[in-house]
Amino acid sequence: MLIAQVTDIHLGFEGDRPDELNRRRLDAVLAWLAAMRPRPDLLLMTGDLADAGDDDLSYRRLKEATADLPFPAYPMVGNHDGRAAFGAHFPASVQDGFVQYEIDAGPLRILVLDTLEEGRHGGAFCERRAAWLEARLAEQDERPTLIALHHPPIDPGLAWMGENPDAAWVRRLEALLSPARNVVGLVAGHLHRPLVTRFAGTIVAACAATAPELALDLAGIDAERPDDRPMIVEEPPAFALHRWTGRALVTHFGLAAAAPVLSRFTPPWQPLLRQLAGERGQA
Repeated sequence: MLIAQVTDIHLGFEGDRPDELNRRRLDAVLAWLAAMRPRPDLLLMTGDLADAGDDDLSYRRLKEATADLPFPAYPMVGNHDGRAAFGAHFPASVQDGFVQYEIDAGPLRILVLDTLEEGRHGGAFCERRAAWLEARLAEQDERPTLIALHHPPIDPGLAWMGENPDAAWVRRLEALLSPARNVVGLVAGHLHRPLVTRFAGTIVAACAATAPELALDLAGIDAERPDDRPMIVEEPPAFALHRWTGRALVTHFGLAAAAPVLSRFTPPWQPLLRQLAGERGQA
């Protein structure tokens, strides 16, 4: 199966402009995904859907943008979102006051986590949320399970983003996931950059944003000394594709922008493709 992911949409960054840059970037990604062959089976929207969490209009526009997609879209919250406004438009996603729910995706089970602590940019995962996850993992402890959340629980090396790996919420999540042998991976957002690493014995894949990206800069930063470094850059809007093969999760990162074509599938390619197909067919 094929799972698409978009993240960090930040609708409403320009206020009440229906044609704002972030909406145009989102529309470009959604059109790209809808035109793909094979088409994704579903779409995960991993938080920071609105730029201001109390912005009812942004959530309404997000619903409009995704209404005609040829596959279902599943929203979740990030640090820029607000549960009250979010819940008014996506009530089925809210359980016991948190945006945590299960997606039955046929061969794969997806558990959506809520890592929002309103007023805080970093992640959170309290004991109530952890109890929900523990119960869900125990219910089907042999079924392949994907975890989806906004904040990747890792230190990415970006000096002004990411988490303290010793934070209580990170340790709490790690303690639950480490013994779970059926968790095939975590998919996240928040960093506005693509990244792959390991956490709790499994893969973490962070998707780049549909909104503008953060500059790739691994140098230290001093909040008291502005040094004129690039912070936000306008790379093409991004998405991820997570392919579940039945054995493993394979993640691809893509951009909603046409690249120059240097070669096409014409007859001179046939000998190589035949050779490769034959090699794949060998035991």
